[in-house]
Amino acid sequence: MRKYVMEFIGTFFLVLTVVVAVGESAELAALAIGSVLMVMVYAGGHISGGHYNPAVSLAAFVRGRLDAVDLGAYVAAQLVGALLASLVGGWLVDAPAAASLEGDMVWKALVVELLFTFALAFVVLNVATSKDHPNNSFYGLAIGFTVAAGAVAMGPISGAAFNPAVAFGASLAGLSTWGSLWVYIVACFIGGALAGVAFRALNPDDVEPFAGLGMGRPAAGRARGR
Repeated sequence: MRKYVMEFIGTFFLVLTVVVAVGESAELAALAIGSVLMVMVYAGGHISGGHYNPAVSLAAFVRGRLDAVDLGAYVAAQLVGALLASLVGGWLVDAPAAASLEGDMVWKALVVELLFTFALAFVVLNVATSKDHPNNSFYGLAIGFTVAAGAVAMGPISGAAFNPAVAFGASLAGLSTWGSLWVYIVACFIGGALAGVAFRALNPDDVEPFAGLGMGRPAAGRARGR
């Protein structure tokens, strides 16, 4: 239960920051979002692995560091955190007109969200679960700045969610239309799964069997090699 509560807390503050920063059209929104992800990863990495993202949890499952039961519980905790954050954020700020993906922007957004979700999950697996970096202190910075870089570069194209929970919260808060939500769900989960496959292919000496349905697998926490 500690793991699930940590995933709820981390996702809550991530989505709350997204909703308020984007709702206020803050100039440093990308930095704020990347920074809050960084500090929450540092805060919760030793407890839950600091995923705060269903696509990252899927990548950890494919990598072999999360079993199917924990995967479902992680995603549920993340979505509840996003739900509550969207309610609080929507109360704090008046959301601008909801952004909608139309025409060729749908396909551009699919590509962008897939690529940068892959990049985010791939970075997480390599800096925070690899046996070559068992006690590094840079994992949170690497993860946070991956999101910040993607937000700056790709925000005008897709909105830069790179996270189904963030996309869900943004839709609830009125920042994005519900009709566009499928783009983020499909692209992000594919990107996360591909990151897990890529990690296994590029780290043949550092792979484990799929965790399956067992309850005995540890979450990918820093204290256990994350």
